[in-house]
Amino acid sequence: MNHHQIVFSPAGTSQVDRTVGELVAERPGRSRIFQGFEIDFCCQGNRTLAEACTRKGVALDAVIEQLEAEQAAPARAEGNPALLEPSQLVSYIVATHHGFLRQELPRLHVMAQRVAQVHGGHTATLVEVFEVFSGLFQELDSHMAKEEQIHFPAILAMEQGGEAPLPLDGPIACMMHEHEGAGEALRRLRELTNGYRPPADACNTYRALFDGLEGLEEDLHRHIHLENSVLFPAAERMAAR
Repeated sequence: MNHHQIVFSPAGTSQVDRTVGELVAERPGRSRIFQGFEIDFCCQGNRTLAEACTRKGVALDAVIEQLEAEQAAPARAEGNPALLEPSQLVSYIVATHHGFLRQELPRLHVMAQRVAQVHGGHTATLVEVFEVFSGLFQELDSHMAKEEQIHFPAILAMEQGGEAPLPLDGPIACMMHEHEGAGEALRRLRELTNGYRPPADACNTYRALFDGLEGLEEDLHRHIHLENSVLFPAAERMAAR
């Protein structure tokens, strides 16, 4: 049974009236454009392009120009995970994004603690970086466990023709609320690190930490986008059958 997830706007809908989440689901390469303008396409992916630009205070024409250039460029070789069936997307998220987090979070935690201890005395923001990151680490660890033990199995059961073992409205709303919290933590980390730019005299661990945090932000944005804009809407449609 085809549970194709992406719901596109009706044909002829102006690009400015389409949501940023939909635009990225259609062509994942567009995420780089939105990241360049610091437009949230994951937690706030339900905003139209016009709304997102207005809220961020960026020129709509400038964003459209880059989107049109990306559209004209050849498609990237890798597949688009947003086109996967729900069960395949669940497997992709667990293997790719959960796997990334389980590898990176402990590594970054050690570095964040070390940098805070060594440099926090004269750069207080590094202590807050460690505190914010530690809270994010704990939240993501709990979040992944809930998804893998409860939410994802419910989605798989529905795709196989059964009923969800529990109502999904509340759990999905909870997951999206936790995504909002993760997004806020990422925004704070970017602010505290001056856009992940270390000072000229930073040691290697200091630099590696900032580089790792930037990689975490990029991966988590893609991760949350796939759940908020693709997987969860697919689950809600299956539950409403």
